[in-house]
This record gives sequence, C-alpha cells and structure tokens, in this order.
Amino acid sequence: QVQLVESGGGLVQAGDSLRLSCTASGLTFSNYFMGWFRQAPEKEREFVASITYRGGATFYADSVKGRFAISRDNAKNSMLLQMNSLKPDDTAVYYCAASRSGYSRSTLAYDYWGQGTQVTVSS
Repeated sequence: QVQLVESGGGLVQAGDSLRLSCTASGLTFSNYFMGWFRQAPEKEREFVASITYRGGATFYADSVKGRFAISRDNAKNSMLLQMNSLKPDDTAVYYCAASRSGYSRSTLAYDYWGQGTQVTVSS
C-alpha cells in the first residue's frame, strides 16, 4: 500500500533551521505532484509548498516564501522541505502529501498523506 513517511521535525529556537524529509513507497513517485501542508493547534490544515512531478516548478505560501525551499529526488522517492529563519508561527504538525491531479493548494486535491511530523519553534 501507499506510504508517505515524514521525518526531521523537532524543537528549535526562532531563527534556526530544520529540514523535513518525506519518503514514499507503494506508488510511482514521479507520477505524483507533491506538497507540504501544516496544521497548528485549533487551526485548519494549510498549504505550505508544492512541487511539480519532475521538480521543474515550485509553489509557496506567502507566509513561507523566501524562507522555505521544497525539492524532490525521484530516484530516491523522496521530497525535502528546507526551513530557514523559523518563527514561532511556523509551529505546527507538518504533513507531506501526494496528488495525481496536479497543482492545487487545497487538501482535497491530494490523494495520500503522511502521518505528520511536529515542528515547534520557541521564541
């Protein structure tokens, strides 16, 4: 079955960096548009970043543009989210997700989800 597994979360201070990883199995990774979402306590899950099938284009939420960078390695069935200059507002559970249908900032467009990894940024 399809599995997406995130790793790399943790507790950091404001201004620090973290790199999240997502490893996929059970699917043809290059056939999926990939994205990162996050969900803070008592808030809806929100779009963070996404990347096209071969990594030729990337998209970001305004709140992370210039600080976060998404990338993928289809040979390794993996995706990364490099997060720099972290802020307390970035505190959330981060999820990777896979979509067959292509670009979207909506959670509804994504077919598979990981279990999430916690990122906590202290001030």
